[in-house]
Amino acid sequence: MLRPVIVALPATGLVIGLAAQLSGWERWAGPIWTTATIPVLAVLLAEIAVSLRRGDLGLDIVAALSMLAALIFGEYLAAVVVALMYAGGQYLESFAERRAGREMTALLARVPRSAVRYRDGRLEEVDLDAIETGDRLLLRKGDVVPVDGSVVEGVAVLDQSALTGESLPVRQMCGDAVMSGSTNAGEAFHLVATRRAAESTYAGIVRLVAAAQRSRAPMSRLADRYAMVFLAATIVLAGAAWTWSGDPIRAVAVLVVATPCPLILAVPVALVSGLSRAAKHGILIKGGRALETLAGVRALVIDKTGTLTHGRARVVASEIAGELPADELLRLAASLDQASKHVMAQTIVEEARSKGLALVAPSDVVETAGEGIEGRVDGRRVIVGGFRFVSHKLADAGFSRLLASRPPGAAAVAIGIDGKLAGVLILADELRAGTETLLRTLRSLGVERIVLATGDRRDVAEMVVRGLSIDAVRAELSPDQKTLVVLSERKNGPVMMIGDGVNDAPALAAADLGVAMGAKGAAASAEAADVVLLVDQLDRILPAIRIARRSRFIALESVFAGLGLSIVGMLAAALGLITPVQGAVLQEVIDVAVILNALRALYDRSATRTISFPPRARAAAGE
Repeated sequence: MLRPVIVALPATGLVIGLAAQLSGWERWAGPIWTTATIPVLAVLLAEIAVSLRRGDLGLDIVAALSMLAALIFGEYLAAVVVALMYAGGQYLESFAERRAGREMTALLARVPRSAVRYRDGRLEEVDLDAIETGDRLLLRKGDVVPVDGSVVEGVAVLDQSALTGESLPVRQMCGDAVMSGSTNAGEAFHLVATRRAAESTYAGIVRLVAAAQRSRAPMSRLADRYAMVFLAATIVLAGAAWTWSGDPIRAVAVLVVATPCPLILAVPVALVSGLSRAAKHGILIKGGRALETLAGVRALVIDKTGTLTHGRARVVASEIAGELPADELLRLAASLDQASKHVMAQTIVEEARSKGLALVAPSDVVETAGEGIEGRVDGRRVIVGGFRFVSHKLADAGFSRLLASRPPGAAAVAIGIDGKLAGVLILADELRAGTETLLRTLRSLGVERIVLATGDRRDVAEMVVRGLSIDAVRAELSPDQKTLVVLSERKNGPVMMIGDGVNDAPALAAADLGVAMGAKGAAASAEAADVVLLVDQLDRILPAIRIARRSRFIALESVFAGLGLSIVGMLAAALGLITPVQGAVLQEVIDVAVILNALRALYDRSATRTISFPPRARAAAGE
């Protein structure tokens, strides 16, 4: 509320003083301009005192000196113009920073304060901290999902654009997981909490955003050091101009042109613009330091499971032993597997449903825990399970031939029908489609060395990266050994580590820049990382790098252009070519141009383009 008043006072004083001068009351113009300048100067001196107590010495001192010098030497019009330009520049800077950080601030502003919970047959509104795991909640249209949970009644139509940048809503059916921070864009549905609010995804994101807003970039600290050099140079030049010419007004003009300096305006606005633009696309960068580091990475250490691969098993192939079509084999196996909670059984069911196969309810089901399951489907005797389990149930010698083609590390699920071996389903973790293109693009962006670091077996790891642009494979690693790999790669330049699991947290923390895939609750990997990709898409790292590099370039461009123009103006003032009033107007023009240029980091669409992935997937073993 104070900034608009501080801008209005010198603006009003300037207009009234000019009116008095034009009306023949020239002797009142000086006192009016002085009166309008003093409040701005007083506020400025108070801010300088606070900064000095914190140990910060900034270029606001030049603004104070220019106003004081103008008042002392009778340049009252120049004083009020400087006051107006300074107050206006500060307001413009504040507006620019708010605009630049709008996307990050929006994440914080959307935090829900309460939720509607079912308790003893009634609905009650409770604080988020009161929600426990297992509580049943009602999510009305427009509500922000307060905790991670799963749909138990109704259909959830969720707008996740604020978190992931995806514009289209997603539909979640009964039993599907729901991420906190999403907005209910459809009709009301019921949710059962699977995490407390403080442990949920959105709470983790909010903590990361708050940490990013508190951080200061090395470039900003470097700007502060340069600002001190600029301050000293300004005072020396002003003193030299006065001494050489004998005219103190030249010194005043030099001080006015140097107030304020683009050096302290451009860097924070450009960097915050970059952070905000990244957040809009589901890329959370924890502050200016991480943004600068991301712009300069030269080496990449990348995890396999959940990073290069999807991190979950899928049916990648099938081997048929008889005449039964592959889809019918899958339908019968999936129909029987509906009765099992085993992770592989559920994977087969999910694969069949994704293909639109009509599953039926099995009968006479008998499951042997950890081994397999048997029962009747459409009147046929079906057996699904591991090699040993199914082979003991069948007198068939065809297993060896079918299993011989299984990729290293992949799992095989045998299927018997009516006493005979019908086929084998091969389950494996899949390499993300377009990974080759992604790695080539990273190299074009300056990443010179790429290393795979995984805890999986070497034969599995080498099979995964066969044909990829990978310089080295480090396999069978413990979390501590992954950290050593990261540290050893630092000789090749700043190292970026990408991972997704808890076991990646030490390596993420050890890297110059840690990148975590996803932000599931208070996951250790997300907490340890410097960059969090809020969506499970590895290609988001490409716009992240482009945004970081563009933001850093714009910050430096603004600094050097603004400083260059300011120095030219100061030299002109020292030579008597610019009056104090002209200098104040010139400096304000420079500052506005610098801030507007820094805001360009918000609007460049080319920085956030993603690569087009080809429809190709390769089988890769799970860890």
